[in-house]
Amino acid sequence: MEKKQTIDWKNLLDDKLENLSISILPPTLKLPALPVAVTQFMQRSKDPDASLKDLADIIETDSGLTIELLRHLNSSFVGLRHKATSALRALSLLGRRQSTMFLITTGMEAAVRSRKSKLINQASFWNACLQKALFAREVAKLLNADEEMAFAGAMLSDFLLPILTNDLYEHYLQFVESRENQPELMIQYENKIFQWDHAIAGACLARRWYLPNELVCCILMHHRGLHMLIDPVLKRSSVTAVAISALLPDQLRQHYTGLEQLILLQGKWPAFDLEAIINHVDEAHAEIGSGVKNDFPLARRCKPVIDRYKEKSESQLKPEAVST
Repeated sequence: MEKKQTIDWKNLLDDKLENLSISILPPTLKLPALPVAVTQFMQRSKDPDASLKDLADIIETDSGLTIELLRHLNSSFVGLRHKATSALRALSLLGRRQSTMFLITTGMEAAVRSRKSKLINQASFWNACLQKALFAREVAKLLNADEEMAFAGAMLSDFLLPILTNDLYEHYLQFVESRENQPELMIQYENKIFQWDHAIAGACLARRWYLPNELVCCILMHHRGLHMLIDPVLKRSSVTAVAISALLPDQLRQHYTGLEQLILLQGKWPAFDLEAIINHVDEAHAEIGSGVKNDFPLARRCKPVIDRYKEKSESQLKPEAVST
């Protein structure tokens, strides 16, 4: 295993985004806002003198966040023997950093779920996001990267799509209806039509919210695919884990051959057992109990393509150069 490299996330983000900001988006877009409690929690948590009681008091101003935090902590996925009954107890068990990641993902999901989309089924969309997040966590383990950051990054990487596909419905509908005739990435289509894409837009908004720089990088670069595995700086990072998870299938089929690329990666990277990871994701998904029935487990969605490619020799595929 290579020695883990220290990454200056702020400078990396400054370089990648340069002068880009949320102003690139049409002014008519109705952008979501983080819950006030999440914003206050993030600001207060940066103060080393802030006590857990101070932070717990902020969380408890939002009953929805408090309930979700306790539900998460008390779920079988976390494996807690004695049930937590207060935000303070939850914070003491999870710690500041993990609590912050959870509140960011939960708060942002709540903000977007409150909006309707004419093109995306919200329940299916967030189920797919959760599957990608669990998948990214497994890949992060293999990379010796930050598992919680990978989970949050994958969970939030597409967070703006329900809003964009609703407010810019005609453009995204055209992409969906002509998908079979255009194998380009969805971000390529977006850049052609808008001169920006949902990854850039999401990163700019996340940065305006002062989210952690590493998390913003995960959002910004989540569609860079297997090429991240040969990035000299980021190949062992949460960003790469998120980029690999983004190849999984979703409603919009953002990556035309994403799953095929994951099958190919399995042949190049012995530690990457695609079917085992998929099964682990479905098991973890069931344990979490997200409150929405998972009618489309990841294994079921991936099985037809995996079975088809088992019958093909690797020489028939078009590999992307990867190195681990």
